[in-house]
Amino acid sequence: MKIFSYVFKPEQNKYKGIRPINIYAMRIVYILMAIFLGKDVWGHIFTYDKTWDPSDAMDWSVWGAFSLFALLGVFRTVQMIPILLLEIVYKVIWLFLVALPLWQAGNLSGETTDGMIFPFVLVVLPIIAMPWGYVFKQYIMNKPHSTQKA
Repeated sequence: MKIFSYVFKPEQNKYKGIRPINIYAMRIVYILMAIFLGKDVWGHIFTYDKTWDPSDAMDWSVWGAFSLFALLGVFRTVQMIPILLLEIVYKVIWLFLVALPLWQAGNLSGETTDGMIFPFVLVVLPIIAMPWGYVFKQYIMNKPHSTQKA
């Protein structure tokens, strides 16, 4: 039971008041992003043998940077929370702008979305892992974490 209470108790000094369970969950999300996104992106970048279209090159460069920041998030978990927030926001926007209207029209399929539904539905993972109380205090209310106990 001691390990159970440790995992769910906010760690004031080490993790800025974030529960270790959230830290571990975010690290899993970062690892998944770095591995699966990185494999696809860097495999494409390193094997592309044509002249890059500037717009496509920009897209692949952003995805490459995203995968590198995800790798950094494994080691700097709290500092890289904005990368997870970016992932959550862009995926939720895409689901509402693209997937929802297609679903409502009965046209949601792998063909209409180019197989993008599964990766976008996985947005549930960072949503679950996110320490929302910390995000609200730190980024919305702009209240830095205090290591002092009340």
